[in-house]
Amino acid sequence: PNAFATGRNPKHAAITVTTGLLAVMSRRELRGVIAHEMAHIRNRDIAVTTLAVLAVGAIAVIADIGLRIGIFGGGGRGRDNNGAALFLVLSLAIYLIALPAGMLLKAALSRKRESLADASAVEMTREPGGIRSALEKLEADTTVLSHSSAATAHLWIESPLERKPGEGVRGSFGRMMDTHPPLAERIALLRQMEGLDPDER
Repeated sequence: PNAFATGRNPKHAAITVTTGLLAVMSRRELRGVIAHEMAHIRNRDIAVTTLAVLAVGAIAVIADIGLRIGIFGGGGRGRDNNGAALFLVLSLAIYLIALPAGMLLKAALSRKRESLADASAVEMTREPGGIRSALEKLEADTTVLSHSSAATAHLWIESPLERKPGEGVRGSFGRMMDTHPPLAERIALLRQMEGLDPDER
């Protein structure tokens, strides 16, 4: 079960809903999911995410060019060699610091936009129970993806990448790179909007 929005602006946008989602959601839950995807379009999340991806891509290209100049451009002697070595050091610094920082920032931005889309869906439908109930169904869903990729994770209404609590540092880093907040967090926020105890489920 999945739904996602795409398009460069509200005039040129589309929402896709899978038959799997249509099969499991009630009319009220489907209304909440569609409102969530409409919120992505209204809030121009696709454009924001595209700019973030382009920024991270630009950092990677700059670092790659710098590395190539540093490695292959050092054919001369003296000051020329020093310049190539400086390029190499700067490029390595970009790879090791700026590129991971940019990817973390992109993931954090995506998670914030997901939470904003949930809140906007409530604003549109005036019914927090619809999207909350839909997310609870997705949380209980046991469908296993044969192939899941971080590159396409943003095309899901929830993260398709499984994160287990006992995964240690690798799991913690993976959660920082996730494009969606955990479903439990999203459901707790929606329960608060409904005036329900976020921890009582």
